[in-house]
Amino acid sequence: MAGEDRGAFEPADPGFEARTRESFARQGAMAHLGAALGSVQPGVVEIALDFRPEFSQQHGFFHAGIVATIADSAGGYAAYTLYPAEDGVLTVEFKVNLMAPADGERIVATGRVLRAGRTLTVAQFDVHVHKAGSATHCATGLQTIMRITGRQAVRG
Repeated sequence: MAGEDRGAFEPADPGFEARTRESFARQGAMAHLGAALGSVQPGVVEIALDFRPEFSQQHGFFHAGIVATIADSAGGYAAYTLYPAEDGVLTVEFKVNLMAPADGERIVATGRVLRAGRTLTVAQFDVHVHKAGSATHCATGLQTIMRITGRQAVRG
């Protein structure tokens, strides 16, 4: 994982993009929500979700839990792009700052690795809500992700 502290990362698996897309396609939560995996680059992943009434809170905005769910997956998959093919990924912790109501038609979460360590990876995520052709930065946060090695049940 060269480039750990310079912001440029080299994935351990040259097939990282296909592997990441395959893993995302198997994730029941993302499929249930109808989330879409966008750009997949080494250390950077984008996930989008279109608004549906069942994702709202009492004022009609995206619920904070939905925003956090998409953000968590974006950061986790950003880390996953850097891991060897046989390894898995699990979130250890994350903190979300909700900066504006997620009032819009679509949310897009971008996860970016800040530092990739041997076991723990730190990622940042940003969520923008899109409405009527403009985007508002509605959430940001930090996340710690654990690389899981040697556990058959926690791969990909």
